[in-house]
Amino acid sequence: MATKKPLNNIISFLLRLTLSFGLLAWIFSKIDMEHTWSVIQSADVGYMLWAGVVFFFINILILLRWDILVRALKLDMPFWTIAKWFFIGLFCNLFLPTSVGGDVVKTIGLSRQAKQKPKVFASVVLDRLCGFAGIVIVAAVMFVVGYRQIPDRAVGLSIIAMTLFSLTITAVLFSHRIYSFCCRLFDRWPKFKKSIMDVHYDIVLMKGKVSRGIAAILLSCVAQVLAAYACYVVAKALHQDVDFFYFLIFSPLVCVATALPSIGGLGVREMGWVYLLSKVGVAQGVAVGISLINFLFMVLVGLIGGGMYVVTFFDRRVQRDQTDPGVRLQKP
Repeated sequence: MATKKPLNNIISFLLRLTLSFGLLAWIFSKIDMEHTWSVIQSADVGYMLWAGVVFFFINILILLRWDILVRALKLDMPFWTIAKWFFIGLFCNLFLPTSVGGDVVKTIGLSRQAKQKPKVFASVVLDRLCGFAGIVIVAAVMFVVGYRQIPDRAVGLSIIAMTLFSLTITAVLFSHRIYSFCCRLFDRWPKFKKSIMDVHYDIVLMKGKVSRGIAAILLSCVAQVLAAYACYVVAKALHQDVDFFYFLIFSPLVCVATALPSIGGLGVREMGWVYLLSKVGVAQGVAVGISLINFLFMVLVGLIGGGMYVVTFFDRRVQRDQTDPGVRLQKP
């Protein structure tokens, strides 16, 4: 059984790797690479730099959102520690399966220092829920405001489906009766059932802290609008005349799509932008360029977390070596 689990993990990783690079290979086989490269080479550097600044600021907002939720759950952790694991999570998102792989890393990392794993896990779940709420709110508002401008019926149906799914998840997590009913599925595993019930109790603690929940959701909405704006600025840098409205509609859908099994959302993200932007007259190659440039910004911000991970790992290694009974410090 012990050898079977690593094997399953390897197979799962290889399948996600195959999906990501298979989609990328298929997309690149369909686009005019020469035209795409010439468009990227002619990009406006000023717009590109501004898009990078906006992208970095988005991540600061998301960090502040997680910090609000950590404080709301009475986890007494220094802001620097929260920031460290946040950026390490971003770094791990670059190569772990799906865009939520880094959540596992930051949950484990912060739990080791906070010693309250259910609350840390609840803060990460709430953070994702607030992020998803921001996605749904922005998409739903833009759908109501400009549904006549939406170029594809499937886009509108996707937004409606997201909204219904969001309301269902909220009802399950915040209703003790519904949550308990769903947890009956895990009666055979009492320890696991207790763990997920503990998470529910910690999430319910937010019921008495509505102002902090609203603040976290508002930050999510602002971050989502800025994410759409960053893509819009990149499109402007590539000399594409596309109304900002479409990015406000398309960006939330692409964000949700990157949660599908893949490596850091690669392939899935590009496929989404190609499909959606082609509906408003953007060439497939240019759409891929917009997506990959935004991925480059993700890599650059993620490298901050990579540096923090190296420093953290080095510090732990030094501390372990110093506490090793086999090590003797010589007196000068």
